Amino acid sequence: MRESIRDRYVSFKNIDCYENASVVLDAMCELFESEPKSKNAFWIRFMEMIPQDYKEVFSAKEHKDTLYQVCSNLFYIYDLFEEYDFESGIIAMELCELECC
Repeated sequence: MRESIRDRYVSFKNIDCYENASVVLDAMCELFESEPKSKNAFWIRFMEMIPQDYKEVFSAKEHKDTLYQVCSNLFYIYDLFEEYDFESGIIAMELCELECC
């Protein structure tokens, strides 16, 4: 059986970018819960742009697309994860950036 190859430069075939973005958002929520001071006014506003049920609904009427939100703020998200030395978040962001942003 032939293994599926993931290659964003060809077609994004076999890459679930919304799942990658959801993993990043999960990591952010985990960090905010474990380190409440990490959720400043910027991140409060950022999370307002994300639908509550972002794992099922990737965009809603008043919300921007979740993948768009993650990719357009990737440097800030990296900075957040690095500031708190949050390794699982860094790994999730690296994968999302490499495959989808």
